[in-house]
Amino acid sequence: MQVYRKKWLIGRNKAIQKEIDTLDAQADHVRIVHLMACYEFPWDLSRALEIALFRTFSSPSIARLLDKTHQFAQHGQKRYDDTGILIGEFVQQGYDSEIGQRAIAQMNKIHSFYTIPNEDYLYVLSTFVLDPITWLSQYGWRPLSPKEQDALFYFFKEVGHRMGLQQIPETLTALRTFAQHYEARYCYFDPANQRVANATVAIVAGWYPKWVRFAIKPIVCAMIDEPMRQAFGYPPAQSWLSNTLRFVLKVRKNIVRYINLENSPALLAKAHIRSYPSQAYQIETLGPTHLVKKINGTADTSSPANNSY
Repeated sequence: MQVYRKKWLIGRNKAIQKEIDTLDAQADHVRIVHLMACYEFPWDLSRALEIALFRTFSSPSIARLLDKTHQFAQHGQKRYDDTGILIGEFVQQGYDSEIGQRAIAQMNKIHSFYTIPNEDYLYVLSTFVLDPITWLSQYGWRPLSPKEQDALFYFFKEVGHRMGLQQIPETLTALRTFAQHYEARYCYFDPANQRVANATVAIVAGWYPKWVRFAIKPIVCAMIDEPMRQAFGYPPAQSWLSNTLRFVLKVRKNIVRYINLENSPALLAKAHIRSYPSQAYQIETLGPTHLVKKINGTADTSSPANNSY
């Protein structure tokens, strides 16, 4: 498999786009998604998937379960990092790679402790496809081509099959229609939505010095869309802040169109992960600690705390 190394700061590696042009959206979707995630849009896809995860909290069915576990409130940074690692591994390496299979298996084991409706799973899956498409159309140095959009859909469709999801839409258009119907029916304000959203904002605020943390929530309000704000009970975005953020992001996309600021390939193994600064983690130890102990057969079943999921 061709590995592209960044050699020049100025300009984009046209060989990557030439390779994508030769590939088939359905048959070669794993390779196309790898090229997108590791070379073409690593920063943008990371931001888009963060928005996608945040969007899922708009559904009370999803948010109430997360709120009940207290994982975001009590172990927010670890929960955030563990989720990012599991998704990042199978996105970058492929869902049928050795590590990709382990990541999906670990997710399935964690989810097996909860009763989660199939439609909630499908909605989460839809956000992983649709939010990157939307983000890159607005802020990417180029939008995704129809082939890349389809490849992203086929990729997560296969991930869904490996997670045991039922009735996955057969096309990208059908997935978009499903998401629209789900949001119209199931996404509305609930106190649990707000609590989980607030806990997530607190995670992000913790990345910055104390003197700027007050600005994080207004920035989040400015970056998310109106249905999300309403579902979280957040105030309307300040127009000057929304306009400023969008201006900055559009300036960035015009810069990175010609100047590649990211190392290639951008791999998870090279990333700084706050909960695991020395990359000292194993796939089978990721997830809520009490559930990981149960999965690995090390739980103390005499302790009520171990049954608090």
